Amino acid sequence: MNTTYAGTYDTPHKINWKVLLLSLLISVGSGQVSGLLTNSSMEIYINDVVKPPLSPPGAVFPIVWSVLFVLMGISAYMVYMTISPYRRRALTLYIAQLIFNFFWMIIFFNARNYVFAFIWLAVLWLMVFFMIRSMRLVKPAAGNLQIPYLVWLTFAGYLNFAIILLN
Repeated sequence: MNTTYAGTYDTPHKINWKVLLLSLLISVGSGQVSGLLTNSSMEIYINDVVKPPLSPPGAVFPIVWSVLFVLMGISAYMVYMTISPYRRRALTLYIAQLIFNFFWMIIFFNARNYVFAFIWLAVLWLMVFFMIRSMRLVKPAAGNLQIPYLVWLTFAGYLNFAIILLN
């Protein structure tokens, strides 16, 4: 085995396709299910909600989220395949933030509770921040793959907060 970072060890460099596909299925699947559950509420958001400046067109959201969920799955796979005393914590935070992400969409789009959604998103942001730190202790590249997600959540926080003010 090869030492990588602070007492962590990579498993052999051969890709375990079953584990990688399962990891992608979990991350992308959670996003897809959440998207399906909120799909009927999207028209209300598109047509009835006053949106702030810098709001991207609706078609951008599924593209960006799909890329982010793929990056999440790859990152989780990298952490899972690395032996480290920090692996369990990183994967626990990963699953917790994935669950929080799933429910944020329902709170925001279906319940249209924008204030609670913003608070929920702030907690999600913190979870992702700590997940990145934990993943970086296991495998720095895995944590770095999550940085676009944190940036997007920051932008989503701006949109969510502005929607509270405008509506």
